Amino acid sequence: MNLATRRTTPTLPLMVPLAAALTVVLALAGCTGAGEASDAEAETANLTAPDTATGPDAARVPEDAAEALSGERLVPPYPEPGPTEPPLSGEEYDDSPESPFLDVATSPLSTFSADVDTASYSNLRRQVNQGVTPEGVRIEELVNYFDYDYPAPAAGAEHPFSVTTEVAPAPWNPEHRLAMVGVQATEELPATEGNNVVFLLDVSGSMDEPNKLPLLAESFALLVEQLDEDDRVSIVTYAGDNRVVADSVPGSEHAVLVDHLRSLRAGGSTGGAAGLATAYELAEKNFVRGGNNRVILATDGDFNVGPSSPEELTSLIEAERRSGVYVSVLGFGMYNLKDSTMEAVADHGNGNYAYIDTLAEARKVLVDEFGSTMFVVAQDLKLQVELNPAVVGSYRLIGYDNRRLADEDFDDDAKDAGDVGAGHSVTAFYELVPAGGGAGDGGAGDGSGYGYGSDGESDGDDFMTVHVRYKAPANGVSAASTEVAFPVGAGAFTTAPSADFEFASAVAELGLVATGSEYRAQANLDAVRLRAAGALGSDPYGLRAEFVDLVEAYRALG
Repeated sequence: MNLATRRTTPTLPLMVPLAAALTVVLALAGCTGAGEASDAEAETANLTAPDTATGPDAARVPEDAAEALSGERLVPPYPEPGPTEPPLSGEEYDDSPESPFLDVATSPLSTFSADVDTASYSNLRRQVNQGVTPEGVRIEELVNYFDYDYPAPAAGAEHPFSVTTEVAPAPWNPEHRLAMVGVQATEELPATEGNNVVFLLDVSGSMDEPNKLPLLAESFALLVEQLDEDDRVSIVTYAGDNRVVADSVPGSEHAVLVDHLRSLRAGGSTGGAAGLATAYELAEKNFVRGGNNRVILATDGDFNVGPSSPEELTSLIEAERRSGVYVSVLGFGMYNLKDSTMEAVADHGNGNYAYIDTLAEARKVLVDEFGSTMFVVAQDLKLQVELNPAVVGSYRLIGYDNRRLADEDFDDDAKDAGDVGAGHSVTAFYELVPAGGGAGDGGAGDGSGYGYGSDGESDGDDFMTVHVRYKAPANGVSAASTEVAFPVGAGAFTTAPSADFEFASAVAELGLVATGSEYRAQANLDAVRLRAAGALGSDPYGLRAEFVDLVEAYRALG
């Protein structure tokens, strides 16, 4: 079984007949080594497919080509045991140092920015499918890839999210406690005057691979099907230069937009910064006040013309984000994937970052999660966890290594943080070392220095309090933030944690193993697989079952 097979939506048929797959494979076979095509080859490379796949030729469509567009297989099947390395890998990752254990007596506060990116999980899956040791693993993105059954706030609730907490023995270190904090955004879509979306598409020579430009075109075709007459779509392509392919086309013009997408060809160098500037200009020219204004950048991140470092690109984006235009990033491809650049662009552009390795993954991000990908309900969402020294001796935040904030940033409304979309959830884990005397099992402590009840009494048996600060989306207009506090009392502790806790902690444990964490203790793949397999729940799209198979494949790497 290949783990690239992902959820499917029965009511949404595949948009490309099998003959299109043959067209793609033949087109890519005619490309030159430099990623350019001759005039004759350029005709062959046209990705526009015939409307039907009938007749004797249809039966001869190569199996790999059909699977490439269906999402059934874009990478080789699982390898035989034994790690291998990709040829001439030029992938780049920003591996921030992991958070150490901190003493509650001297560091009682832990502050970080919410993160709803999921790219690291699908990228890890791709690497395991290729038989290579995963790089660039961000534990929070593994955990946040999955849905959890957190209660959502009721329609019209005062705050657009709820907070769920649970504390149990840490599976990889039973002498410690593991606290799960889940923030669930409302599923209620905000009122909007429509979508003003700019597709910013990388068509440089590095995108001339079956799992890059052809997959990109079909992924955006899925997104187009979600739009209607109230929406406006612009398309900008960039290579050595950038070109406006479409300007404010009604979203209901599906055929026109899909034809543009399927006619794209790859070739040339990569001038991403110039493309970003043009995309912002179009988004601002067509700005819809009260609407969703967004640039969706699709690339392998291999910018090699003009400003190209994460620092140069984020400087450009930070200057533009005040306009109220958000940026989402979709990563494609392998071997030269510039993950660090794409993550930086999304984080600084008030957007999210996903990695697309199959058409099924594109469907998950752009169809099943359309609302959370497109519509922000809580902006600059920050969490600050205050630990109780009477109950917790020391602690560490698992993951969020490049999302940590200084404690004073929590109250600073000028400090940018993560944005959360409709239906998004954010999950974080804290590993807690109990204070002396066994107080870590939820027993009472003296509570000294830890009083914040409305009556002035100290909550002596609390583990911690979760403070959440956020702004209502304001289309670039400066807005004041709101803070909400959620105490995590002794009642949050259980020796029989929920299926969500069991599964999410198994995903986090895989992250500890994959990153070679200094604090992994007894973490191991056998325990991960066993716990995840026992916590599948309803699993309507098979994502949790897929994870169990992923763990088995990872173990086969040796």
